[in-house]
Amino acid sequence: MSRNRSTIPCWLEPDAREIIFPDVELALRDPDGLLAMGGKLSTDWLLQAYRKGIFPWYGPGQPILWWAPDPRLVLLPEKLHISRSLAKTIRQNKFSVTLDTAFSDVIAACAQARQGQSGTWITPEMQAAYVDLQHKGHAHSAECWYDGKLAGGLYGVAIGNIFFGESMFTELTDASKVAFVALARQLQRWGYGLIDCQVYTGHLASLGASMIARKDFTAILDSGCGQPGRVAPWRFDDH
Repeated sequence: MSRNRSTIPCWLEPDAREIIFPDVELALRDPDGLLAMGGKLSTDWLLQAYRKGIFPWYGPGQPILWWAPDPRLVLLPEKLHISRSLAKTIRQNKFSVTLDTAFSDVIAACAQARQGQSGTWITPEMQAAYVDLQHKGHAHSAECWYDGKLAGGLYGVAIGNIFFGESMFTELTDASKVAFVALARQLQRWGYGLIDCQVYTGHLASLGASMIARKDFTAILDSGCGQPGRVAPWRFDDH
C-alpha cells in the first residue's frame, strides 16, 4: 500500500504536529468509506476522528484504517423500537443493567471472535486505546447482568450530545438488546440527540436504527459535538 499523501486513502504520519484528516467526502466507494491509513490511537487522534464522523477499523497485521461510510446507520433515541418479545423480556426483570462498571470486561467480550469469524478487529492495541478513553471520561459501557454474571453489553464514545456506538456482545438471548434499550432511554433523558451505529446490521435496525446520508450525519456532528456532555462515570438516573 502506498504511503504517498497524494493518494486516497492517504497516509497519516503518526508524529505529525497537527492531526488533519482528509475531508470525509474523499472516502472511497469501494471499500465503502475507507478514508485514510496510519496515525495513532491516542485520545487526541480518536476524539478528532469521531468529531468528523470517522472511526478506526482494521485487522491484525494491518495499519490503522480510518473509515467514514456513506450512508451511515444512526438511531435517534426517541425513535427506539422495542418489539413485543423484547418488551416481554424487559418486563420479566431477569436482567439488570449498569453503566460504566465493567468497561474492560465488556470490550474484552466484544473482542472475542464471533461464530464464523477467524479473528477480531478489536485488537489488544484497540482495547488499550478505548480503555484509556474510558479512564479519561470519553468512553462508556452498558453492562447486562444475569445471576451476577455479565451476559451482554456494549461500549462507545461520547462527545457533546452524541454517542458513538462501537461494539456489542451477548451471551444470552436479548442481553445486548436489553443493555442497548436501557442506555438509549437514559441518553434520551439526558438530551442526547443521536446514537451512531456506523454500518447497517439487522440487529440494530430492529431497534429503530436507520440510514442517513453522510453529509447529514456530519452536519449533526458539527452541532452536537459542541454541546455540553455528561461527566463520567455514568449512572442511571434512578440508581
